[in-house]
Amino acid sequence: MTVKAVLLDAEEKQVSNNDVRVWLIKLKDVLYDAEDVLDEFECETQRKQLLKLYGSTTKKVGRFFSSSNPFAFSFKMGHKIKQIREQLDEIASHKAKFHLNIRDEGRGSMPKERAMTHSFVNVSDIIGRDKDKKNIIRLLQKPNGGEKIDVIPIVGIGGLGKTALSKLVYNDKRVQDHFQLKMWACVSEDFDIKNLIEKIIKCATSDGENRSNLEVEQLQKILREKIGDKKYFLILDDVWNEDSMRWDPLQELLFTGANGSKILVTTRSKKVASIMGTISEPYELSGLPHDKCVALFTRCAFKEGEEKHYPNLLKIGDKIVEKCKGVPLAVKTLASLLLTNKDESYWKFIRDSELWKIEQKENDKILPALRLSYEQLPAYLKKCFAYCSFYPKDYEYTSFALIQLWIAHGLLESTNENEDLEDIGRRYFQELGSRSFFQDFEDYDCYIECKMHDLVHDLALSLTQNEFSAITSTTTHISKSVRHLLFPDFTSLPHGVSTLLQDLEHVRTAVFMRTEEISQSALDLCLSRLKYLRMLDLSESQLEVPLERIGSLKHLRLLFLPEIKMVPNSICKLQNLQSLLLLTEELPNDISMKYLTALETLIIEDCENLNLTMEEGQADQDWARFSLQG
Repeated sequence: MTVKAVLLDAEEKQVSNNDVRVWLIKLKDVLYDAEDVLDEFECETQRKQLLKLYGSTTKKVGRFFSSSNPFAFSFKMGHKIKQIREQLDEIASHKAKFHLNIRDEGRGSMPKERAMTHSFVNVSDIIGRDKDKKNIIRLLQKPNGGEKIDVIPIVGIGGLGKTALSKLVYNDKRVQDHFQLKMWACVSEDFDIKNLIEKIIKCATSDGENRSNLEVEQLQKILREKIGDKKYFLILDDVWNEDSMRWDPLQELLFTGANGSKILVTTRSKKVASIMGTISEPYELSGLPHDKCVALFTRCAFKEGEEKHYPNLLKIGDKIVEKCKGVPLAVKTLASLLLTNKDESYWKFIRDSELWKIEQKENDKILPALRLSYEQLPAYLKKCFAYCSFYPKDYEYTSFALIQLWIAHGLLESTNENEDLEDIGRRYFQELGSRSFFQDFEDYDCYIECKMHDLVHDLALSLTQNEFSAITSTTTHISKSVRHLLFPDFTSLPHGVSTLLQDLEHVRTAVFMRTEEISQSALDLCLSRLKYLRMLDLSESQLEVPLERIGSLKHLRLLFLPEIKMVPNSICKLQNLQSLLLLTEELPNDISMKYLTALETLIIEDCENLNLTMEEGQADQDWARFSLQG
C-alpha cells in the first residue's frame, strides 16, 4: 500500500472518524519532515555545483555559498533520517485498525476538458430573486424614518445569495438614478475601522490612490468631504461584528452624509442586524423555492437544451436539489460537478452519498453539498484548493499568483514531462473554476482575477486547520504541526511573537498583509525563525529598506516583493528560487541574477535603473516568463 494511496483514503475517512484524523495529522507531519530532509540534500548539491562553477572566478560566490563541513552535514542528515524512519514505523503500526483501502484518483478525476464559463451564472441571470430585488429597491426609495440615514440589514444563512442580491440592487438603473454616489465595501470578519474607511474612500473616488499610510483622522476627513453633501448608497457586505462599540464610530462618520442616504448591510447574524439596523425589521432572505432551485440546477448541470435528452437524470437531479434545502450555492456547486458527467450511476452516487447523513453541528459552517463536491475532486486538485485558504476571506486571487503558489509547493502533476508547469496550473485553475470553487471573475490579458465565496473559504480552511494558522494580536499558541502562516495585520503582532515562532522553523508559507508600518526588525525576526520557507508573499507591504535576511531562506521557491525601495543583493543566494515578482525603485548595480539557476519566472516593475542592470548581462537566463516594466 503506497503512502499516497493511504492518504487518499484517510482524507475521506477523517471527516467522520476523529481517530483517523489524529493519525493522519501525525503521518503528514513526518512526511513534511521527510521532504525537508530531501530538500536539504538538494540544497547542498546545488551549493557545491555553484561553488564549482563560479567559485574560481569570483570571491562573491564564496561569500554567498560558503563551504560547510561534509562530515557534520552527513551526521546531521543521518540522524534526521533515522528519526523519520522510526516515526513512520510507529505510525504504520496503527494503520491496520483503520481498515484503510488503496485508492485511485477518485470518481472526480475526469480527463475531459471542462468549459470554465457555463456554470458561472452572471449576476444579471440570477434565478428567483426578482421579488426580493423589488422589495429592497422599494426600501431604498422610501423616505427615511426617524433617522437622517437608514441602515437596512439583509439577514440570511450563508450561501443564500445575499451578496448576489445586493449586486443586483447596486447595479439597477433605478438605484443609479436615485443616489448621487454609490459605494461598496466587503467587511468580512475583520471589522477594522481604518481599513473599512480606506475601502469606502477607494470606491467613492476611483482614483486608485494609495492612502494606507494616512492616519485614521486623515481618512475620516477625506470621507466626510466625499459624502458630506451627497445622497449616497453604501453596501457593507458580509458583516460579522456584534460589538456595538466598534460600529458606533463608523456609524457616526457615515451619518454625516446627506439626508436620504441609505446603507445596506448583509449579514448572517440577527444580532448584527439589531445593532446596525435603523428600520423596524431586517429584511430576512429565505431559501429559493424548489422550482427555482431546479431551474438553477438545470442551467448549471446541462448545456443549453441538453436536459431534454436526459429525463432520468432530471429526476435524480430533482432529489439532489431537494437535499440542498433552498441554498443556491449548494445547488450551483453540485450542478457544476455534474456538468461533464452524464453517467446515471454517478448521479445516483451523489444523491445517495453518506455525507448527506452526517449531522451538521451548530458551529459547523460547511454545507454537506460543498463537502461532497470537494470529495469528488480529483486528488491532484484537492490540495490546490486547500492551499487557497492561505489568504483571508474576500481576497482577490489572481490565476498567476495561485499557479506560482502551486508550483512552489510541488502540487502540479503531469504525465507528460514536456508539459509546461504554468499550462498545468492554468488547467487546474480552470477546473476549480468550472466546479464553482471560485466566483466574481475578471479576465485580464495575462491573468484572471477572482474571489471565493466565504463558505467555500470555510471549507478550504477546514482542510488545513492543523497545518495553517493566522497570527493576530490575540494569538497565544501555535501548533508545531503548522506549516503555513498568515499575518493578516503585521502592524499589530502579538506580544511574545518571537516565542510563538520559536518551534516553527519548518513553516513553508508566510503571507504578510497590511504591513505599511512594518518594521524591519520585526520582519527579520520572523524570517530568522522560518528557515524552511518555500513561499514568502510580501505583496501587500511597503518596505523602506532592503531585507538582507531573505538571503538565508535557501529553500525559497516563490518570492513576491512589491513596493520595496531597493532589492537586497542577498536574493542572489536563493538558489532554489523559481518565481520572483518585484515592484522596486532600484536594483543593486552589482546584482548577479545568474546565480539564481532555478529561476523560471521573473517579473520586474517600476525599476528606474533597470536598463543599467540588464546591460551588465544579468538577463541571459532562460526564463519561462520574463516581464520587465521600467
